[in-house]
Amino acid sequence: MSRIAAENFSPVRGTLGIFSHMELDDNSSRSDTSASPTLGELLKRVGDARKEATGDGNETPVHQVVDLTDATLEPRPLPFVLSFSNLTYSVKVRRKMSFPAIFSRERNLLGAATTASPEAGESLFTSTKTLLKDISGEARDGEIMAVLGASGSGKSTLIDALANRIAKGSLKGTVTLNGEVLESRLLKVISAYVMQDDLLFPMLTVEETLMFSAEFRLPRTLSRSKKKMRVQALIDQLGLRNAAKTIIGDEGHRGVSGGERRRVSIGIDIIHDPIILFLDEPTSGLDSTSAFMVVKVLQRIAQSGSIVIMSVHQPSYRILGLLDHLIFLSRGQTVYSGSPTSLPLFFAEFGHPIPDSENRTEFALDHIRELEGSPGGSKSLVEFNKSWQNMKQSNNPGRSSETGTERHGLSLKEAISASISRGKLVSGATNTATSQSSMVPRFANPLWIEMAVLAKRSVTNSRRTPELFGIRLGAVMVTGFILATVFWQLDDSPKGAQERLGFFAFAMSTTYYSCADALPVFLQQRYIFIRETAYNAYRRSSYVLSHALVSLPPLVFLSVAFACTTFWAVGLDGGISGFLFYLLTIFASFWAGNSFVTFLSGVVPHVMLGYTIVVAILAYFLLFSGFFINRNRIPSYWLWFHYISLVKYPFEAVLQNEFSDPNKCFVKGVQIFDNSPLGAVPTALKLKLLDNMSDTLGVKITASTCLTTGTDLLQQQGITDLSKWNCLWITVAWGFFFRILFYFCLMLGSKNKRS
Repeated sequence: MSRIAAENFSPVRGTLGIFSHMELDDNSSRSDTSASPTLGELLKRVGDARKEATGDGNETPVHQVVDLTDATLEPRPLPFVLSFSNLTYSVKVRRKMSFPAIFSRERNLLGAATTASPEAGESLFTSTKTLLKDISGEARDGEIMAVLGASGSGKSTLIDALANRIAKGSLKGTVTLNGEVLESRLLKVISAYVMQDDLLFPMLTVEETLMFSAEFRLPRTLSRSKKKMRVQALIDQLGLRNAAKTIIGDEGHRGVSGGERRRVSIGIDIIHDPIILFLDEPTSGLDSTSAFMVVKVLQRIAQSGSIVIMSVHQPSYRILGLLDHLIFLSRGQTVYSGSPTSLPLFFAEFGHPIPDSENRTEFALDHIRELEGSPGGSKSLVEFNKSWQNMKQSNNPGRSSETGTERHGLSLKEAISASISRGKLVSGATNTATSQSSMVPRFANPLWIEMAVLAKRSVTNSRRTPELFGIRLGAVMVTGFILATVFWQLDDSPKGAQERLGFFAFAMSTTYYSCADALPVFLQQRYIFIRETAYNAYRRSSYVLSHALVSLPPLVFLSVAFACTTFWAVGLDGGISGFLFYLLTIFASFWAGNSFVTFLSGVVPHVMLGYTIVVAILAYFLLFSGFFINRNRIPSYWLWFHYISLVKYPFEAVLQNEFSDPNKCFVKGVQIFDNSPLGAVPTALKLKLLDNMSDTLGVKITASTCLTTGTDLLQQQGITDLSKWNCLWITVAWGFFFRILFYFCLMLGSKNKRS
């Protein structure tokens, strides 16, 4: 009988206690006593034995063994089989042709009888490339199925096809679980996909990263203490105990190693214990020891009752011993499908026996590459594999004719229910549902819980990089200081009024330009967001709302800093009420600018392209704001741009806040000549000119007569349509409008599927 030897596991990794089968509540321990225990229950017995031996459970006794010869410990039947048949996927690629080649092709198509007609879907400038062709096979829970092949053989494409990451209209063939076609919604919940790239927040620790994943994936009915217990068990299972408090790190911050980073990437996707786990080259870029540890973790996951399907480039001899089923691909076609132990027999019958001194997979891959370089390609090996598979099926006809349901006596609903009762799919699943889609909830938590967790993660990540906000605050303070010293204590003269217009135009545009730093925030998180939302970790709406809420506190600090630096130093009017409205307008401008830049970050793919677009559009907004040219002077065909200018509304709001007092005068008596050539003449002559004007107009004009009030200046600027409060609300509304556009960009741009 099987025996589990404790010496095979270190104190860090040896706490196998498969996290998916921990006793989460009192009810979870009440199961059918006649059913065979899961691996998690066996490991719990190991843990109990460890605690009895040590007294505290902190150290595993050496050579402690648990005998599994009890009759109740017989292996349970495998309830899940993922079958796929005749998977075919083609894409259109652009031809690279020179002009002589195009003309030559046209002549051949018109008159040469020897030229074959183009295939269906092809044209003069496009051709069809087949990435997968009639791929069939099956994967079972408790086993690891590995897809092997050279670069470009279709490994990642096959994984994407099985994980429903290819559009339905493009992929031909069927994928079933226990003989039933999987609904896309159900597959998202019961499966997880680990990408080839490690997409993690660099400033979070390993423990924090896994804890946030647990809060996303595990239901709110589970207490926080039990979520922490789950994370700690997962850390032990992944062998990350020594790195639990270490940040992930990036190019500028030292963090965990490459192997540890890869195991963290796996951990965040298996925290909810999925039934199916897809991995795209999880060992890529790792040394042999790290790669072996990663696959060892995957073996434990499979043994806990999951189907593990991964692509691997060239496994080592030790890794090969952990794999249960291999599929070799060559240019999108299957050249071998079977167990690693059958590989020598397969190639021996093909006429190319594998030498005993060579790694079986290395020999197979090298031979496949040789065939691909030959005139006939790997067609001979493909045909031989078909005949070999047919021979195997003819030798065991009973097994090949059974469907997944017939083989195990369990329908998909029954199999999922059995897994739920054993602790699988703890993200709010229920075994009382009547259909596939209702059996497992789409999201583990309500929207407000997701918003809180997203906001907490964002704040935690930002606190680790305070220099970013410090630089932004410093830039706003420096800009405010320069404006305050340049426009120091403006008077109420005509020149002072004109200088106020220049100050407001520059101040409002500065608030928008200073928001450009929000552009790389989402661009850096884009692929993390796509990975997390692709398998329903949280709603897109939760991300948009939390993103908006988290951005508000920094904007408040920036608004207060800029308003306090400039309002009294420049000598603006309005007292306390005027200052508060000025502060609100600055804040609304920051809000609208931040939302606008956030929206652009969801549209543009690169930071530099985004900066170019932001600077250009904000320059156009300033041009049509009404400062450089009044609304009445803007050509009618450009007037629409004036009304969509984000600078227009806060600019008009602060102008009305400053010049709305009808009793405040900006041009008195002789000041009427200040902006004209007569401004240089003596004051006595100006007074005589005023007397002559008084006689001509019949109105007495003295040196103290007010000729232009603030209201007159507003009329001269064409600011007559909206009140200052309406301008403020419109500015705030622009911010909400761009947040809504950002949401639709996420809806349309994060499908994460091949076309």
